[in-house]
This record gives sequence, C-alpha cells and structure tokens, in this order.
Amino acid sequence: MVARWQPPHLGHAAILQKLCSISNQVFIGIGSSNTYNYRCPFKLEETSTMLKLVLRDFSNYTLIPVPDLHNGPKWRLMLKELFQELDTLFTANPYVASLMQADYNIQHPLTLLAPHEQIKVEGQMVRKKIAQNGNWQTLVTPEIADYIIEHQLDSRFRKEFGLQTLAIETLI
Repeated sequence: MVARWQPPHLGHAAILQKLCSISNQVFIGIGSSNTYNYRCPFKLEETSTMLKLVLRDFSNYTLIPVPDLHNGPKWRLMLKELFQELDTLFTANPYVASLMQADYNIQHPLTLLAPHEQIKVEGQMVRKKIAQNGNWQTLVTPEIADYIIEHQLDSRFRKEFGLQTLAIETLI
C-alpha cells in the first residue's frame, strides 16, 4: 500500500490494521517521503513513528520510503524495484493506480473494509482542523494525537503551513 499518511488518521488506521490482520506480510509505502510542505507537513521519521503507533499490535509489516521523483515513468520503475512482487497494490491515488496497473493488481484500500467499517476521514480534513486550531484529535487515534501534541507538531504545522492550508482551502 502506498499513501502519504499526512498524518495517519482513523480511516488509515482501520485499513492498515485490517490489511495486517489478513496478510502474511504488508509493505507500506510512505509516499512523498522527500517532500516537506503544506500537504506533507510531517517528516519521514515522524510519519514512520505515527504508523508504528497505529500498528503497535502487528509485526508483519515493513515501512518503505517512496520519494517523489516528479517523473511518472521513473517513479513507476522505482516503485517496482522497492516493492518487488506483490499480490495486490492498494492505493487511493488514481494517478498511482494508472502508473502501476500494468505491473500489479490494483485495489482501492476501502475494498478491504465493509461499508460499516469505513471511516470517512481524509488527511486534508485533519490538516485543515490543525490549521484552524480545531478539534483534529478526534480524527486520529489517541496515540497519534498524543504524539503530535507531545512533539508540538500541531504548533509547528500552524506556524509553517497554517495560513497556506487555509488559503488553499478557500480557493478550492
């Protein structure tokens, strides 16, 4: 599975926990691992730590940094090299799905969950709530909320990307 996980939210947690519970081995790509901006405000180490918090009850996964190359064909080759053989590549990103469809069986992550198990949260929603200094903590697991607050990542996000996040949200 490949995603940006910015930050890992309740929807991600449900999908990742389900995937680990039904799989022998799970490869989790941390997309845009070399990017730090308003859409990727958590650094690779922070994102990795948060994913480990979500998956604390599992050991059958491997985290794989997947940097942006800004070149679709080169990125496709890199991903194939990083992930090797897979039964299925889960992604919610239509562009990634189109790049990888000749190489892997592509599935949307929500197919792992029954409709009543799906949690309708997106990273953009969480980042907007953080920018507004709103109640974003209800959109992530308690462990992730504690981690973000303890390391003052919410304050850093508001300082560095809060206005940009709110301005772009207004334009969309």
